[in-house]
Amino acid sequence: MPIIRAHVHISGRVQGVFFRSNARDRVRELGLTGWVKNLPDGRVEAVFEGEGSRVKEMIEWCHKGPSYASVSDVQVKSDKATGEFDKFEIRYSR
Repeated sequence: MPIIRAHVHISGRVQGVFFRSNARDRVRELGLTGWVKNLPDGRVEAVFEGEGSRVKEMIEWCHKGPSYASVSDVQVKSDKATGEFDKFEIRYSR
């Protein structure tokens, strides 16, 4: 399956519930690269890049999130994979 990229915005109660760290753990299990961060408006934003079925599996995970999360919406934009990442990281706002 080809390498794909998904740019994702997750809404709901997704900050302060370990969403980013759980996402990082799940992404590492799936062998994906990219990043995740909290947004000032309360959403979580992420970019996942890797094998298509694994990216889709991660997007499905985002619809649930960790046990204390309450996801109300997931918006996904598919992009062309760039190969710019060599790992997955949690990013912090400045």
